[in-house]
Amino acid sequence: MAKSKFEYVRQFEADDRCLPNCWIVVRIDGKAFHKFSDVHGFEKPNEKRALDLMTRCAERVMEEFSEICVAYGQSDEYSFVFRKNAELYNRRASKVMTNVCSLFTSSYLFYWPSFFTSPIQYPPSFDGRVVLYPSDANLRDYLSWRQADCHINNLYNTAFWALVQQGGLTTKQAEERLRGTLSSDKNEILFQEFQTNYNNLPALYRKGTVVIREPINDESSGDGSKVSKNRKHAKAYRITALNVDIIQKDFWSKYPHLLAE
Repeated sequence: MAKSKFEYVRQFEADDRCLPNCWIVVRIDGKAFHKFSDVHGFEKPNEKRALDLMTRCAERVMEEFSEICVAYGQSDEYSFVFRKNAELYNRRASKVMTNVCSLFTSSYLFYWPSFFTSPIQYPPSFDGRVVLYPSDANLRDYLSWRQADCHINNLYNTAFWALVQQGGLTTKQAEERLRGTLSSDKNEILFQEFQTNYNNLPALYRKGTVVIREPINDESSGDGSKVSKNRKHAKAYRITALNVDIIQKDFWSKYPHLLAE
């Protein structure tokens, strides 16, 4: 860049480099998606096409940024975990976050026709934030928190919309009916009044989606999974979406490479 007398203004830029040896988590979240889902006629309580679209966008982000080792999404949010030793944009939080957020948003528009037959009515937007976690335990607790949030919200929404769609209540009446109830109460309402066993509902809705990189021996994939090359290593990876429990140790024991240095 050419020098000029105006160069001094760069001194006002904040140094927002992430601390070293910390997991970098970028979480993106849809802005005003209650309105967005109503305008586009999303099915309640869950619109599978919208959830699948979110996951396709997450896969695209992981295809672009090889230092993301795992992502987790539910509803209108996705969290992307960069390795502790990630060097993307010199670990500048603003650069990392804005690039992830903008690619996710543009991917949402780009892939929309692949999941919906009706045109998108207006551009969606997503906000983003960066949070650092110094230990593996901190990171796992963060991801567990997001999956627990998925369960709590989905159980409420499933009971709420059952009361409205099948029980004939207004939305206000359904809110009053569920006010102060525990998880066991909501499960009882679903089972006793609507013959619905919550545990038998699709894991996509109850667990959310975790997107991982699975190491493979070659770059070919016969199952349609996304295959990418890690830019720093020769090994190829298959990008795979799973709807499983990530709170218990079983998941991390099965995929130990996700948190490996």
